[in-house]
Amino acid sequence: MSEKAKGKMEQLKGKAKEAAGKATGNDRMQAEGKTDQVKGKVREVAGKADEKARGVKDSLQDRRRS
Repeated sequence: MSEKAKGKMEQLKGKAKEAAGKATGNDRMQAEGKTDQVKGKVREVAGKADEKARGVKDSLQDRRRS
């Protein structure tokens, strides 16, 4: 699974945890959910950057071969 996909999953987990925290009045769970969402977003963005870097690298290698 790509880092981008893992980031999306972590964001979804965080949203669920935040909602559960709100529903139960558990401030700590709600805060953990928000933290998980931020971590997931960072992971997703890092995954996108990694994919883009690999694409650039591949493109440069293709130009060298030509």
